[in-house]
Amino acid sequence: MTQPLLKHVGENPKTYQVSEFLTTGKDAQCQIQIHGEDIADRHFRIERREQTYYIRDLRSPQGTYVNNARIMEAILQEGDQIRAGSQEFFFTYTTSENTSDFPLKSRNEVWNEELQTLRNVADTEFPVLILGPSGTGKDIIAQALHSSSSRKNSNFLSVNCSALSETLIESELFGHVKGSFTGAISDRKGAFEAARGGTLFLDEIGDLSYALQAKLLRALENGEIRPVGADRNIKTDVRIIAATHQSLPEKIRQGAFRADLYFRLNVVTVTPPALVNRMEDFDDLLYTFAKKMRVRFSFGAIARLKKHPWPGNIRELKNLVSRTAALYPREYIEEKHIEKLLDKSLLNPIESEVNNDIPVIKEIERQMIIKRLTANRGNQRRTAADLGMPKSTLHDRLKYYNIKVDSFRAL
Repeated sequence: MTQPLLKHVGENPKTYQVSEFLTTGKDAQCQIQIHGEDIADRHFRIERREQTYYIRDLRSPQGTYVNNARIMEAILQEGDQIRAGSQEFFFTYTTSENTSDFPLKSRNEVWNEELQTLRNVADTEFPVLILGPSGTGKDIIAQALHSSSSRKNSNFLSVNCSALSETLIESELFGHVKGSFTGAISDRKGAFEAARGGTLFLDEIGDLSYALQAKLLRALENGEIRPVGADRNIKTDVRIIAATHQSLPEKIRQGAFRADLYFRLNVVTVTPPALVNRMEDFDDLLYTFAKKMRVRFSFGAIARLKKHPWPGNIRELKNLVSRTAALYPREYIEEKHIEKLLDKSLLNPIESEVNNDIPVIKEIERQMIIKRLTANRGNQRRTAADLGMPKSTLHDRLKYYNIKVDSFRAL
């Protein structure tokens, strides 16, 4: 199996993956955005028809050239040179056998399948929006996307949008010039400049002020920024990955987040599951943290840990192992130690009371799934709808409870 690639040559060479279609030009909506006086808003388009790739000029004033011949439309072959104005590209193929797997993996079948699709996403320049609850490893996913991309040899820079005041976060992102505000004693590059050629990870994007959202949108659409106090714009070259634990559609309805920025960021969305929904990975995660902290847990201690609902997700698990190393260095951790180690501050009274009765609750859930599968003759979509859960969650539960769907189809 081969994968078509478009290689942009020049001062900042990049490689783009070609799927069904790909449009190039100055317009912010183009999959490949290039600039220059001789570049049209929408200059040329590559598209697949069956197993063949075609290039079509989009009525650009300067024209599109393949191997120095001006074309209206042409079939692309391995090694073809494409020129649009002063910009040059090469069309080539790579075999899928030569592409490595995404560095993150999961024993949860559904989540692992989503993770492996990110290998293709990493090769693109599209923004990625990582959603989901705190502590699920959004920063780890962002770093893995960077390390699997063509930008891996340049900087990966992370900015927490909720950690600084509005003035400081603007300076942190766009930089400032000397004297632009109190304390600005010298010129300073912002994150967009410091991450040039690499990846900029904007964590907790939902906490960015409305005014700064407009400036960020302009930076993404125009590919340029203006440092605080400066009188000129600077061209940018970064790949944006953003993350938040908040519901951006809800913030849009509240008037606290710009819909146009949301749609600009929401090209590819990744939603890592809560730890309780990927317990297949619990042992591996615990072992990784325990090995690093030199902590040993007994079988009974691990079994007790698995009963905890983990509202803080993977971060909470990592903190627990660190706490264990601090309180019980070089001790063999048994079940009797666990109650002191667990952080129950985020549990409501009901959760705290039923925490020890989780096996009973799981059995009730198992019986409910079996009852609806029986009624629906094994139809998973209807069963998931009846139970009020996504089909992917039902799939996880079936695997967890070792429920064989085929046995219900014969009923």
